[in-house]
Amino acid sequence: MSALRVNPDPENSSAPSLLVGSMAPFLVAILLLGVSSLATGANFNQVFQWDELDYEWPSEAHRTQALENGSFKPENILPLYIAVHGTRLFLSLHKENGIPATLVSLPTSSPTSASPKLTPFPSWDMHLNGTGNCSKIRFVEGLQVDSVGRLWVLNLESSDCNTTLLIFNLNTNEIELIHRFPSSEPINDFVIDETANGTFAYISRSGGQRIVVFSLERNQSWTVDTPGIEESSAALSLKKEQLYLGNMDSKELFSIPVTALRNGSRTSNPELIGKWTGKPYKMLTDNHGKLYVTFDRENYISTWITSQPFQEQRFHEVAGLNFSWPFTLALDKNGTLWVTVFDQNRKPRYRLLKDADQATSVEDSPGCSSLCRKKDAA
Repeated sequence: MSALRVNPDPENSSAPSLLVGSMAPFLVAILLLGVSSLATGANFNQVFQWDELDYEWPSEAHRTQALENGSFKPENILPLYIAVHGTRLFLSLHKENGIPATLVSLPTSSPTSASPKLTPFPSWDMHLNGTGNCSKIRFVEGLQVDSVGRLWVLNLESSDCNTTLLIFNLNTNEIELIHRFPSSEPINDFVIDETANGTFAYISRSGGQRIVVFSLERNQSWTVDTPGIEESSAALSLKKEQLYLGNMDSKELFSIPVTALRNGSRTSNPELIGKWTGKPYKMLTDNHGKLYVTFDRENYISTWITSQPFQEQRFHEVAGLNFSWPFTLALDKNGTLWVTVFDQNRKPRYRLLKDADQATSVEDSPGCSSLCRKKDAA
């Protein structure tokens, strides 16, 4: 059993960690969607499709009971964030009535023609009967996998539990660290910054004109004021040493230097970069400096090459989508872009796509800077 570090005092995020016992879990078709009646732009392979998503239940009796008592309503399943590690893909699901588990995994390929079901991660026990139990997974938002194969999970607050950051060892599926934020942080998404001097997470908040910075080595978190903007999405460009931030309920894109965040500054003044054609809700950057962005109630994904003056380029569009969050995005360690598409009005309602043009190896991990690579080589 490996050790589990817990921040013991949620009112004091700088309190030292304690060590306690840890907790113990074909392709449907290869369709080229680059040019079709529904999708234009990027060259994607379709990995899976589903008319309806379902869980891997302990038994059919458990599923039947959940359907009958309303604790499972498959029509309410909505992917929010994804992360990919090896042969597994992780999904966070919007916490609605009838969603018994908000963190799930599925394989990135299948030996049969059937699309896989969702497996609660790390186990059913970590999700069921979570009300009033702060050790359970309640509502997962942001997901990231770091360069050494750990899954970082934002577990949002409930009426009686503060927001927590959970870090899982994906070799064992056990929790390595829990950080309890000192207050009820209304947080959204986050990015990981791995450097020679430590690993940090930069976490966007729903209002308040500040972000949260977390230090892994110290198991501490603190807020950094960002005057003038309320962040809703974040992306990290290691080539430019910039954290890009989307402004809530706005089309504006801002940036702040990550050097100030690493050094413990408590205020960082954002610089306006430009304006998108929509309101961004999810952003990420690849190792070549391309920033991908999805928008609220827009049926397309856009990009910007951050080494060039700001200019939005349409990357992928799916006709007929009309929902607040139709796409989720993630990059795997090879730099391949994975996308989920949610179509509220047509079947299949859910699709998992993989960018065929990007399935080539790149040297760097998305969250590992040149400083991080120097540390690894030492």
